[in-house]
Amino acid sequence: MTTYQRIVLASRPTAEVQPDNFRLETAEIPAITEGQLLVRNQYLSLDPYMRGRMSANKSYAAPQALDETMIGGTVGVVLESKHPKFAVGDTVVGTLGWTEVAVSDGTMLRKVDTTHIPASAFLGAVGMPGMTAWYGLNQIMAPKAGETVVVSAASGAVGSVVGQLAKLKGCTVVGIAGGADKCAYVVKELGFDACVDYKAGNLAADLAAATPDGIDAIYENVGGAIFDAALARTNAFGRVAVCGWIAGYNGEPTPLDNARLILINRLTMRGFIVSEQPEFWPQGLAELGTLVATGKLKFRESVADGLASAPEAFIGLLKGRNFGKQLVKLG
Repeated sequence: MTTYQRIVLASRPTAEVQPDNFRLETAEIPAITEGQLLVRNQYLSLDPYMRGRMSANKSYAAPQALDETMIGGTVGVVLESKHPKFAVGDTVVGTLGWTEVAVSDGTMLRKVDTTHIPASAFLGAVGMPGMTAWYGLNQIMAPKAGETVVVSAASGAVGSVVGQLAKLKGCTVVGIAGGADKCAYVVKELGFDACVDYKAGNLAADLAAATPDGIDAIYENVGGAIFDAALARTNAFGRVAVCGWIAGYNGEPTPLDNARLILINRLTMRGFIVSEQPEFWPQGLAELGTLVATGKLKFRESVADGLASAPEAFIGLLKGRNFGKQLVKLG
C-alpha cells in the first residue's frame, strides 16, 4: 500500500450539511521521521460536534480548516514506529481525522487493550462519548438514588451511557428518543424506566405521564422544544447538564418558553466540553472500561463501510438516522 484516502472540508455549509461540502482525496503515504509513528485507522467516529467545527462562527474551538483532513476520533493499529512509546501492532486511539492512514508524533494518542473491549468501543462507550456521559452525570447532575433523571437523544452514543450509569446509581431514568424502535431499545435493552417518543406528537403529555414525580436532573443533548418540555417538569433545585444542542446546529432558532423555570425552580444549569476536563479522564475511562468488559454497560453501533461513506453517514447522524454510536469502518 503506497497511497491512502482522506476526506477534507471543501466548503462550509450555509444551512444543512451537503455531500459537496466534503472532498475525497488520494495521497501518497508519507515517510515517518524520528519521534513519529504511522497509524492505519480501523474505525472513524462521527459525532455531532463536527457540525459546529464546520462553521466559521465563534465557538469553543477553532473552526475546521478548509482543504484539510476533517477532524474526527479514530482507533487504529501502528504500522511503523520511530517513537519510543509506541510499537508496531499497538492499538491506539486518537483524533487523526477522516483518513485511512495518518502520521502522528504521539500527542493525544493513547494505547488501548482490546483483550476484553472491542476496538470500536474506545470511540464510544469507553471513549469520548462515554466520558461525556460520565462527566455530565457525575460532576454536574450528581443524581441521588430515587431521583428522576431525563436524558434526551437517549439511544445515542452519549445518552445511552448516561441512562445506564444513572440506573446503576438507583435513579428513575426516562429517555427521550425519536421513533418507537429507539424507545423500545432504550427500555428493553438498556433498562431505562420509560422512554418518550418525541416523533409521536404528544411530547409534553407523554413526558408528564412518564415523570409523575417531576424531574430532578436533565442531561440535554438536543435543545429547543425537547429541552423546553423537560424544563416544564423540573423540580426545585434541579440540575441540568447541557451537552449538545442538535436542534440548532444548522442555525435554526430554538426558543425556550419555559426558561423562567430556571429562576422559579432555582435550577443549576451548566454547559461543558469534556475535552477541557482531562483530569477526570483516567477515572472515568477506568470505570467505563470495567463496566463494558463485565457486560454491565451495553452499547449499540451503526457502522458505515468505507471512508467514502462518511459524508452521508454524518448527514444521517445529524438527522437522527443512526441507531447508537455512528462509526465508519476503514479497514
